[in-house]
Amino acid sequence: MRLFVAVCPPTEAVEHLGARLARLRMSAAAAAGTNVRLADAAHLHLTVAFLGEVEATRLVEVESALGLAAEWFRDGRDAAPRLSLGGGGRFGRGRFTVLWVDVQGEVEALHVLARLVRSRLRHARLPHDDRPFRPHLTVARPGDRVDPADIEADRATLDGYAGPQWPASELLLVRSHLGPRPSYDRIAAWPL
Repeated sequence: MRLFVAVCPPTEAVEHLGARLARLRMSAAAAAGTNVRLADAAHLHLTVAFLGEVEATRLVEVESALGLAAEWFRDGRDAAPRLSLGGGGRFGRGRFTVLWVDVQGEVEALHVLARLVRSRLRHARLPHDDRPFRPHLTVARPGDRVDPADIEADRATLDGYAGPQWPASELLLVRSHLGPRPSYDRIAAWPL
């Protein structure tokens, strides 16, 4: 099964962001039939760690590692970290272009959480991506199907965005299903 660990913004933050996303040129392109691969609001998340393919027989080990990481994170804090979505950027070029929204607020706490999660996964000898942690929320994958000037205009629009603050109160283990319409199943959750 294909797994990742995430923190999800609450509905209010997603709806606030959605109002801004609706004004993007990419949203207009999607409405006109261009496959810009807009992120589904129901699936917006901040990836803390990507495990990739994990055998179902190791799910208990994954849950144990994540439970311990969440417990250690809680022990070092008085409250869940306060975050907000704001600003924006672009990864990649050409067909690999991704448009994202930045995470603001107590971001250092997310870095601590990511280090704890990855440390516990490594200790349990579980697979995970070791790329540097860069908290962001992917909102579109336009690739080369949208004019670069439109992508830059949308990035500038997102750069001026500031969403409401919210507590990152839960760590999630999620199973992803690839395909033309990716879907996600929430496997387990731990309070932060």
